[in-house]
Amino acid sequence: MRNFVLVPGAWHGGWCWRRLVPLLREAGHAAHPITLTGLGERAHLATPETGLEVHVRDVLGVLECEDLREVILVGHSYAGCVAAGVAARAPERLARLAILDGFLPADGQSLGDLKGAAWVERIAERAHRAGCAWLVPPPDNDTFGVTDPADADWLRRKLTPHPLRAFLEPVRIARPLAREGFGKTYIQCRLPGERAWETPDPAFERVELEAGHDAMLSAPRALADLLLKLA
Repeated sequence: MRNFVLVPGAWHGGWCWRRLVPLLREAGHAAHPITLTGLGERAHLATPETGLEVHVRDVLGVLECEDLREVILVGHSYAGCVAAGVAARAPERLARLAILDGFLPADGQSLGDLKGAAWVERIAERAHRAGCAWLVPPPDNDTFGVTDPADADWLRRKLTPHPLRAFLEPVRIARPLAREGFGKTYIQCRLPGERAWETPDPAFERVELEAGHDAMLSAPRALADLLLKLA
């Protein structure tokens, strides 16, 4: 049995894994969907100080309090940065690190560094226009590659603003992840969505998935089959 720890991307909460979780559990594994501080049902906990470090500690707290071992840690989109920080601090708990169409920073990099200065300027302006300079409102649904009208409407109603600091705070990785003993996989979603960003780290096996960016919503069975193979 493996412990799947599922970390959602920006503007999402643990709710986004609800179609995937039963498929993993039916196969005999444990699945732990995470909601990061300041998002989803924890939106009321957001403050200007809610950053990447808080989100890394969210996941570390679950690993430690539940005493999870043999973990398949899945970080979606922004949460690739979170998962990288977690993997750097608790490598002994991981069987595999899987980045789902997400970002993989090096030590000292933030999501903003990977996306670029123009992107940071745009999201900061969006936050300012929305009336709260430290909370970034969700983007249009097209960003997430969800094309079913009912799913797109449900997604729009579920998304919550994301703390700006989380995009700007750098990750701390004391030792390169390539040197750690757990498996490493980058899952590239090939259908339209936020971007087709490819990890430059040769230590990560790259596999492709015929799904949009939010594959856990639009293609849960295909994603489950892939994750079960990795397990």
